[in-house]
Amino acid sequence: MKALLTLVAAALSVGAALAQPAANRPQMDLPRVKISAGMHVIDAQVAATDAQRSTGLMFRKEMPQHEGMLFVFEQPGVQCFWMKNTLLPLTAAFVADDGTIVNLADMKPQTLDSHCSTKPVRYVLEMNQGWFERRAIRAGSKLGGAPFDAARR
Repeated sequence: MKALLTLVAAALSVGAALAQPAANRPQMDLPRVKISAGMHVIDAQVAATDAQRSTGLMFRKEMPQHEGMLFVFEQPGVQCFWMKNTLLPLTAAFVADDGTIVNLADMKPQTLDSHCSTKPVRYVLEMNQGWFERRAIRAGSKLGGAPFDAARR
């Protein structure tokens, strides 16, 4: 009987998640890339299309400390982010083509405040707020990995 109740509860929770409109569900099935920040390795989901970038980390209730989201744009530009429907406090690292962090911005959940790069960038890496600070990673630090390797050749 207990096993049956557990099964019914699991089915109901899956059904409730599927009943939620797709626009209100976190996107979890994005491609991933490994990024290095000094001796630290980040497992980043890649948001490379307009739809993926516009949804970003919205509606997520948690994110493991070693994970983040890398937003990739076609061309460098001044990139601005806000936190509408984003439940987690995040820090955005605005990153040049060669992996250099141009600037960092701490962002409060569910706000419409605009956080922008101070120079044109192609990449923005969002991590849990405080991740960069706890590792002494700041503007001028270099990130490594496939997205930045071509610019270093």
